[in-house]
Amino acid sequence: MGRGLRSVNDSSSAALPIVGSKRKIRRSLMTRRRAAVLILVHLIAAAHIAHWRLNGSTLTPVEPSEAMEFAKHSIVNAGLIFFAATIVLTAIFGRFFCGWGCHLVALQDLCRSLMLKIGIHPKPFKSRLLRWVPLAAFAYMFLWPIAYRAWIGDAFGPVRVELTKSAFWETFPGWPLAITTFVICGFVLVYFLGAKGFCTYACPYGGIFGPVDKLAPLAIRVTDACEGCAHCTATCSSNVRVHEEVRIYGRVVDSGCMKCMDCVSVCPMDALYLGFGAPALATGTRAGRSRPKRRHDLSWGEEILLAASFLAAFVVFRGLYNAFPFLFSLGWSALFSFLTLQTWRLATRDALRVGPLALKRERRLRPAGWIFLIVIALLGTFWIHSGLVRTRGFLGERLYPASVPLVAATIQRGSPPTLDAQDRERVEATIGHLAFVDRWALRDSAEVDIRLAWLSRLAGRPAAFRAHAQRALAAAPANSVMRHELADYYSGHGDGERARELYEAVLALDPAASAAAINLGTLYASRGELQSARRAFESGLAARPGTPRLHYNLALTRLALGEDAGAIASFERALELEPDFREARENLAGYLCSLGRFEEGLAHYRIALEQAPDDAATRLLAARAYLGVGDLQSSEVEVRRALEIDPSVAGGRELLASLLGDGPH
Repeated sequence: MGRGLRSVNDSSSAALPIVGSKRKIRRSLMTRRRAAVLILVHLIAAAHIAHWRLNGSTLTPVEPSEAMEFAKHSIVNAGLIFFAATIVLTAIFGRFFCGWGCHLVALQDLCRSLMLKIGIHPKPFKSRLLRWVPLAAFAYMFLWPIAYRAWIGDAFGPVRVELTKSAFWETFPGWPLAITTFVICGFVLVYFLGAKGFCTYACPYGGIFGPVDKLAPLAIRVTDACEGCAHCTATCSSNVRVHEEVRIYGRVVDSGCMKCMDCVSVCPMDALYLGFGAPALATGTRAGRSRPKRRHDLSWGEEILLAASFLAAFVVFRGLYNAFPFLFSLGWSALFSFLTLQTWRLATRDALRVGPLALKRERRLRPAGWIFLIVIALLGTFWIHSGLVRTRGFLGERLYPASVPLVAATIQRGSPPTLDAQDRERVEATIGHLAFVDRWALRDSAEVDIRLAWLSRLAGRPAAFRAHAQRALAAAPANSVMRHELADYYSGHGDGERARELYEAVLALDPAASAAAINLGTLYASRGELQSARRAFESGLAARPGTPRLHYNLALTRLALGEDAGAIASFERALELEPDFREARENLAGYLCSLGRFEEGLAHYRIALEQAPDDAATRLLAARAYLGVGDLQSSEVEVRRALEIDPSVAGGRELLASLLGDGPH
């Protein structure tokens, strides 16, 4: 028969290619339609962002990654609902969302289209091991948190519904990283790994959409009109060999098919269509057809090198400098592993091309090969440097928790505790690791500076503490605890003005920071600025009225200002809040006695002695109060008890001699 003619009785001829066919591939009508839909998707996303900017709160991001909140914290949000719905719909209709709704697919298709216009035809890169990355990433993001919670016994309930959010952008990167993602996951990955390179080797959502697609009854199917011209395969931007699959299976079974419909649109015989039938899992080969032999571009040695370099890159770059988010790290690691493989090939092969670039020919490096080696050397140096920084940072972070109780004690006491030999050795080792990170990291870290500041405080290195604390506050100005600690440092080193500024800054950030109010008031009082001290204490009490030490310090200030009634009232309020506050009780008792109100003062001394019966100084004060009420016998008893407890108690022997000799003076 002539070329292109078919026998009506030869059903198998429907899949035979037309040898030497010169028919021009027609333009897909679906390309512009899909582009319009994807533009509409981006406009809806922009409107969502605009609503948040105007209102300050909006619907939680409609983004699959938001579903992690359910896996981690049992929170239902719009992202979870959307992701669950797309999985269910994929099980029925296949991977329509990927082709018609994903912004990264839109990015990759745009990059591919621009490359084709300038004559660059990205060739798909095929790896057996890297294809498992998306599924592993999906398991890590959405299944591992659930398994971990079950392992530690964390309760999964109650489930909370949070459909609105004010901190809308907290889970998204800034513009610099967004632009970098555009370049890496778009142009670079498409150029080196082929169209949909990110989808194939990095996307965790594709990791679940792919397997679920195998259940979908809706698929690209074929009629007997197919002539096997392969226009469909040439047009497919998902690297699916459409003409082979419809010939062998009667439908597309590759889960990489994203239902873009370009293949249907360009078929010159209109033989392809979207229709329901048996899912891929239940589809066998057509009569007389056998499954195609798998073609592998890589040896197993190269596959292992690829997988090992991917893992090495991901471990180092994931979260590096808090600037490499999970999805970007996956794409970057896929690129890094590809470049590592090409470096190996460049060293072991006589000739090598990467895309349109000839890197090596007849055992000699071409100019592009030298440029490639320079780029690889820079990337390798960056990887080694980053690996060293991450390793030392990891070791420091593992040691640091042992110092946290010492830091807490420093905050509570206002000064570092005395370290034993083991604690000092651990603190010094932690400083060593984190100081390496601080010196060699390409980006300063407020967290590292905070840790080094506390550790330097514990190790008795005031200059290092001050330097790291200042840097930490420059990067994280809202850290009121570090600001307070730096204020204490300046106060203790005689720089009252800087201390005052820092204490006031702490109170501006947190008006309820009672310790800052106390320290600020005490600083003013030490400088003789009693009215300022009073305002500081009263301001602290306005925010924290139930703080006994604020009332106590206000009482002392009122005493100095000559406000007798106010001072007594503040002492009494402090004791109402904290009956065991001996310092306040003894000061109140002494002041009452100074006013001649010995009975009232004595009552407070008796309570103080019940709380601390072995305090010699308090017993001596009580003895003087007994003298005030004329009870010489009780006064002598208290003096003798004080001397039994502490024979050197100041004024004790003189008072006893007075009682035994000339009587009270």
